[in-house]
Amino acid sequence: MHETRVTIDDTDKRLLSLLQRNAHLTAQELGEELNLSASQAGRRRQRLEAEGLITSYAARLNPSRLGLAVQAFVQVQMARHGAETTAAFGRLTALQPEIVSAWTLTGEADYLLRVYCESLADLNRLIHQVLLAHPAVSRVQSQIVMDQFKPDAPLPT
Repeated sequence: MHETRVTIDDTDKRLLSLLQRNAHLTAQELGEELNLSASQAGRRRQRLEAEGLITSYAARLNPSRLGLAVQAFVQVQMARHGAETTAAFGRLTALQPEIVSAWTLTGEADYLLRVYCESLADLNRLIHQVLLAHPAVSRVQSQIVMDQFKPDAPLPT
């Protein structure tokens, strides 16, 4: 999980910040913002991609416009641990499109899942028929998001 840190300069940091806010910026636009030529800005972006600092480009979608009215965080506690159990649970979460991200935790819960569902009934189905049905899951606790007052933000650079 621990990767070697890549050293970047202030211009790289500014470039990363700009791309996190708008991945559609062209090399010309980046160059104008960074006081570089378009080719210099393009080469910097390519280097940052090659070094693994930029891992992908994606569009942020509006969940409510897609009919995803319920966002929740679900904590999962396992009854058993081990490589096989971990792999099986990872496969289970990968197959559920409602689970948009998952983390391994320290503390009482073993996993934290971020989920989006169309309804409370769909969340209930996910918890009872999918997660609690897994033989190694002992406990599930969910927190339904009432409002997200700070949207997912870019990483600090």
